[in-house]
Amino acid sequence: MAAVTWNRARCLCPSLLQVFRLPVAKLHLGRPTMRASQQDFENAMNQVKLLKKDPGNEVKLRLYALYKQATDGPCNMPKPGVFDFVNKAKWDAWSALGSLPKETARQNYVDLVSSLSSSSETSSQGKHGADEKAQDSKGILVTSEDGITKITFNRPTKKNAITFQMYQDIMLALKNASTDNTVMAVFTGTGDYYSSGNDLTNFTSATGGMEEAANKGAVVLREFVNSFIDFPKPLVAVVNGPAVGISVTLLGLFDAVYASDKATFHTPFSQLGQSPEACSSYTFPKIMGPAKAAEVLLFGKKLTAREAWAQGLVTEVFPESTLETEVWTRLKTYAKLPPNAMRISKELIRKNEKEKLYAVNAEECTTLQARWLSEECINAIMSFVSRKPKL
Repeated sequence: MAAVTWNRARCLCPSLLQVFRLPVAKLHLGRPTMRASQQDFENAMNQVKLLKKDPGNEVKLRLYALYKQATDGPCNMPKPGVFDFVNKAKWDAWSALGSLPKETARQNYVDLVSSLSSSSETSSQGKHGADEKAQDSKGILVTSEDGITKITFNRPTKKNAITFQMYQDIMLALKNASTDNTVMAVFTGTGDYYSSGNDLTNFTSATGGMEEAANKGAVVLREFVNSFIDFPKPLVAVVNGPAVGISVTLLGLFDAVYASDKATFHTPFSQLGQSPEACSSYTFPKIMGPAKAAEVLLFGKKLTAREAWAQGLVTEVFPESTLETEVWTRLKTYAKLPPNAMRISKELIRKNEKEKLYAVNAEECTTLQARWLSEECINAIMSFVSRKPKL
């Protein structure tokens, strides 16, 4: 899957969330010189297993590094190869601790686990904790009402990041909506974000290494984008908040885009050593003009909702407080228009461009497949996953 967000930088390597198993081997015993005793350290390791909320990749890297420093001392292992993403990230985190004494590392480990445990307990007691967990259990919600198929990115605690399963679900939803009795399809997001782009776990299912992951990503991306090109009914986006990566590039294939005045639009391709996707290398210059498109696609300029409207990417901007009421009232009115007339009109508008869009999509996917395997892209990814955690 194309990577156009900072989240996507992480999706090109096996997920740290799944492959980091904090070791529980016997510790090197010794007389403690800090407040944290050997028993404190062992208790902390057990507490990590009981955390209800995943602390995230950065904290897991920190925990791993502190554990190794506390038990083995400074890093003296050979540096893993550039394609060994996970072990490279772990090595970098451990090596960054330098000559930190074992006792200090043990104390820091205990303190960090203690803070995580407190945070987890507070979160689990929160009023909306159960609701958020339930929302994240289903990545997208698909409903049909008033002639509208509504497809909602539904992972608010993950900023509506898109997983491979969500890609499959969205393709199925579009396929069903293309033949049912609804009049149009509308995309929006739950919570503060529209979508932050790809989820970091997207490539974890590939078992044959980076090359297989790149091959799989290119195939899925091409099929996914083609499902938007092929959709025969009006396709509308209600962008309720920040949009990043593929959630932005796809907008060039929509028939109307309505945005909250709090929405932003960001495609940081070059920062990740990558290239455009979702036909944006064609649609964005056509919509915005070459110079403005270059600013967005090459230099990663983040657009405000008003800037996106001025450049033609957004149809209309609404105050955040009235977006839901105004837009959905309008869409329900549109859904009462003769459906066949709208389908025929859309076909006429897109008819002469379909073959061009297929070709652009195929070329972008092939280019991205090569970029994912390039040293420049890999270095950009490693720079992100190995960045110093903020603790």
